[in-house]
Amino acid sequence: MATWSSRGLRGSGLEECINQTNEYYRNEGLGLIQKVPTPITPIEIDKNTRHITLAYFDQKSTVDYIGAIQGIPVCFDAKECVTTTFPLQNIHTHQMEFMEDFEQQEGIAFFLIYFSKEDVYYYLRFEEALIYWNRSMTGGRKSFRMDELDPQYFFKGQKGDLVPYLTMIAKDLEERSKKG
Repeated sequence: MATWSSRGLRGSGLEECINQTNEYYRNEGLGLIQKVPTPITPIEIDKNTRHITLAYFDQKSTVDYIGAIQGIPVCFDAKECVTTTFPLQNIHTHQMEFMEDFEQQEGIAFFLIYFSKEDVYYYLRFEEALIYWNRSMTGGRKSFRMDELDPQYFFKGQKGDLVPYLTMIAKDLEERSKKG
């Protein structure tokens, strides 16, 4: 059983930006994306702040976010990377399996990666993630570099801490329609 400690809140700034973006999209009628809570069992609670300081994960989480954009089912996981090389150990088998099943149901699955040192986001389509994943599973590199990624799926944040990933979903849909 995995444990969680409050010191391990990596990516919480990214998550807050995505949550604000999702709220903006909801308010504008563009989509409805919800954060998927990870079920935990608290072990230790700080008596002064009443915050959980140690807990066990009850089960494996699937993805961070799920919902619909303009009637299209969408799921994605948010990841943060401080270097220009993303380690695939940050992606779990059960996430890849869930995303594959989601795509088979005609949904769109992707990873939203924030390369913090470069202050740039990358929309990693499931199809592309699968290439790197399969490479690592067959003895190849266990990571991918920024320079391997498709340049058209990099994007910047906007003022107000918005992460405008809808543009990337539109680009993804356009590419999918070209493929038939």
